[in-house]
Amino acid sequence: MDAKDEVKARLSIEDVIGEYVQLKRAGRNWKGLSPFTAERTPSFVVSPDKQIWHDFSSAKGGDMFSFVMEVEGLDFRQALELLARRAGVDLDQYRQNSRAGGLSSSNQKERLFAANELACKFYQAQFAHSRVALEYALQKRAFSKEMALEWRLGYSPVNGTALVDFLKSKEFTQSEVKLAGLAGQRGGDMFRGRLQIPLCDSSGRVIGFTARLLADDPQAPKYINTPATPLYDKSRHVFGLHLAKEAIRKNKFAVLAEGNLDVIQSHQAGVRQVVATAGTALTDYQLKALGRLTPDIRLCFDADRAGVQATERAIPIATKVEVNLSVIQIPSGKDPDELIKQDVSIWKRIIDEPKEALDWLIEQYSFTQDLHTTKGSNAFKQAVFGLVSKESKDAQGRHAKQIAELLGYPNEAAVIAELGLLESGQKQYKPIKKTIVFSQDEVTQIKNEERLAALTLLQPKLRKYLYDLDPDMFVSEGAREVFEFLSLHPDYDGTDKRAVQKFAEYAKILVLVYETLYQDLDALELDLEAKRLQSKLVAQYVRTEKQKLAERLQIAESAEAERLLTRSSELDKLLRANLNREEA
Repeated sequence: MDAKDEVKARLSIEDVIGEYVQLKRAGRNWKGLSPFTAERTPSFVVSPDKQIWHDFSSAKGGDMFSFVMEVEGLDFRQALELLARRAGVDLDQYRQNSRAGGLSSSNQKERLFAANELACKFYQAQFAHSRVALEYALQKRAFSKEMALEWRLGYSPVNGTALVDFLKSKEFTQSEVKLAGLAGQRGGDMFRGRLQIPLCDSSGRVIGFTARLLADDPQAPKYINTPATPLYDKSRHVFGLHLAKEAIRKNKFAVLAEGNLDVIQSHQAGVRQVVATAGTALTDYQLKALGRLTPDIRLCFDADRAGVQATERAIPIATKVEVNLSVIQIPSGKDPDELIKQDVSIWKRIIDEPKEALDWLIEQYSFTQDLHTTKGSNAFKQAVFGLVSKESKDAQGRHAKQIAELLGYPNEAAVIAELGLLESGQKQYKPIKKTIVFSQDEVTQIKNEERLAALTLLQPKLRKYLYDLDPDMFVSEGAREVFEFLSLHPDYDGTDKRAVQKFAEYAKILVLVYETLYQDLDALELDLEAKRLQSKLVAQYVRTEKQKLAERLQIAESAEAERLLTRSSELDKLLRANLNREEA
């Protein structure tokens, strides 16, 4: 992974573009008005899945870097530096590594993955022979042996260098062990005398550990996590997602708990759509990761001050990423682990009866604040009004009625009026510093080329409409590359992605164009559209070439003029042949 890939992994394209363009969800994509043309109907599309954008009105598109280059008037290096600062990526590390001839970032990460995987196996082997770890996991926590194996539970021995020595024997350097988060500042093992719970990415690769203290030591923290490493970032990690994602898709909702061991207990009870975060501080990245699987996210936080504040912070993030946030209410004094062991049927029932997050928050503040006092009323309004102001009009009306009753307003209209003052502070978008200037003919030509390229790349039966074309007829470099590729590989079926590596970014745009414009058309309609686009492309090419010839004829000598007239005649024949094909 190079610096560009690292930035793209850390930033969401919709967030980058959303600083300049007001975007709204449209299925899997986002849509907005073009920042480059004066259109009134949104045709600017951002695809988070493909990490690309495409402006149908100006026929421009690309990744987050090309967008920033366009709107800020920057070159690639400047755009990379701007986005790297936003992503928190240190470009100097990449430059130094390159100058030193060291491992690439991609190779370095593979080494860290390998170190963490070996550490996990080492801890598992220690777990199998540790009486204290087995008693805690299998008896006190009541995990089955199957669960211990599925979640790869382990144990870190008290010996201060056991893991470091083991990894060094496997030819890992001290610096690699430390970089992986497995060694402390003094060079010894990071974790000692603890139950080791592997932290995995969405593919199931080990990226770090949560370690639970087993000894009775009030001076030591109960849990410690792997520190931030090139693999592990707690703000981006969702615990258990690799084992929960299929259940989340099947059940169409996800439960987000506070504790990792709560998650394991729930999975053991057969409720597997449960995951956790490192603490209660939810991030937009974590909600987006879950939102790709389901829009229904149910929080299972404690109803204490930390849980209420966490929910309060999470609501605007959920609104931003467009997921539906609700809260599961656990019986007082219980946590999921205790409740499941006591009566799993209650756990199953309460996760099916969540309360909408803002309703729950309003209820909590009405319980904990004296709303008849100025102090309590102000605390309530400070917590709730800003969140309600960002809701839809229908939701605002419902909550305004509820708030009016709680605070003693004469009616909900008075609440709506106060919310309107908050709404007036609308988000300010960054100015577009550079605009694309194209003639209408150029835009039309590029659009036609792009759409024909999309159809012929994704529908092999339509490639017959490329046979009478020539590379010189294409204005767009991307469309010309697709044409030349398909001319050499007429049977390409899309399975070998490496074959189109030369225009991989453009190919993603073509897939987006096809999905947006053509995926619902039948074979006959697709054929007619390809035929129409071929005809338009040829006609535009002839028109452009004849304009050039006319300008040159005005100053040409006789011999040159004769050659130009011959070329003009050839273009006329091409146009007539094109018209005959169109009428056929």
